[in-house]
Amino acid sequence: MNPGNDTSDRPRPRWGVFGQPDFRLLWVGETVSGLGNGITVVALPLIAVVGLDAGSTAVGLLSAAVWLPWLLIGLPVGAWVDRRRKRPLMIACDVTAAAALVSVPSAAWLDALTFPHLVVVALVCGTAAACFNTAYHSYIRIVLDGRDLLEGNAKLQGSAAATQIAGPGVAGLLAQALGAVTALVADAVTFLVSAVCLQRIGVVEPDRAPDAERVSLRRQIVEGLRFVARDRYLRPMVTWGAVINMALTGYQAVQVVFLVRTVGLNPGMVGLLLTCGSSGGIAGALVAGRLSRRFGTARGLLLLQLTTSPFVLLLPMTTAGPGLLLFATGSFLLGFGVSVANIVVGTFRQTYSPPHMLGRVVATAMMINHSTIPLGSLIGGVLGDAVGYRPAMWIMTGAVAPSWLILAMSPMRRMRDLPRVRKPEPADVKG
Repeated sequence: MNPGNDTSDRPRPRWGVFGQPDFRLLWVGETVSGLGNGITVVALPLIAVVGLDAGSTAVGLLSAAVWLPWLLIGLPVGAWVDRRRKRPLMIACDVTAAAALVSVPSAAWLDALTFPHLVVVALVCGTAAACFNTAYHSYIRIVLDGRDLLEGNAKLQGSAAATQIAGPGVAGLLAQALGAVTALVADAVTFLVSAVCLQRIGVVEPDRAPDAERVSLRRQIVEGLRFVARDRYLRPMVTWGAVINMALTGYQAVQVVFLVRTVGLNPGMVGLLLTCGSSGGIAGALVAGRLSRRFGTARGLLLLQLTTSPFVLLLPMTTAGPGLLLFATGSFLLGFGVSVANIVVGTFRQTYSPPHMLGRVVATAMMINHSTIPLGSLIGGVLGDAVGYRPAMWIMTGAVAPSWLILAMSPMRRMRDLPRVRKPEPADVKG
């Protein structure tokens, strides 16, 4: 907890969390960086498909490379972040990602760009993202606390969804007009802007515990794994996240190739169509707080997943012309449900986990959730080349639709709200 940011006993500013200068800087930095990430999501596959004539297996490998660092270093990063100052680490990650992205247009302009180069850049950016996001989820709790945390998470999730709308659209238009590599120049600039905003944040991070360095890294990793594995709320959330991420990235690995080669769209239309999911994300972020208050955090989460996940099956039905509405509708509703889930689960994890273990809990959850993303990307890419792009879309979206059942089988099905404070479990009591 950060006593200096405790909001329980003071009047709320007129503009809510935006009335806090440190949060504004964090929000601006993350919004600009999110715009760059939205550009990259479309630009890298387009460079591979259009510029290097890559197939869906290669695109799946490229997508997997972005997420592979979570599997390789996710757990040690969590323990490491708990020992380190968050802001300097996040700034270093921004600068590293910017440098890696600049190397792609530089190589392309020298006519030296290769697919292995793209894979290396994806690995570097993925490693920077793994370190940054683990620190970032802990840093939010330093900048904001108490009743501001849910509102702050909703604002950040909403801006992330908004920039994902602009990012793919900008990437598609830039690729259409100037070439896909140009989009990565803008992406690199956004990471530098994020670094500058982080540098200007004035909140003081609390001192680390004096004995933090005395505990071995291995022991801290085991503590984080045990905490998540034994908790009856975190365990099903992490399991659900791993399953749905594998299925989501499975169809996302092939959706660009599907839209270009099966449906017959140009890069500009692909970028525009992919913004529909982000539009749903914005809508979800805007109403997440109201839905949580109306239905409860547990009941509302389950209800939304039940009612939105099945609409993903509209995506493989997509055809040219009016049939594009199927993709737009399915993406919008799925994005709506995922956005609300991210806000509810993220806020729950930040308030429920002990502060001294938050980095490890976040890293453990995100490592498990993200470890299935490379697998999903590879499965989707290989299926696209093996059985065709539309059948691959059917297979992977078919795994998304029933994924909500994992949450429905957890204790939260009998609850209105998720707990804000963790009570000791029987496994925590040592005899």
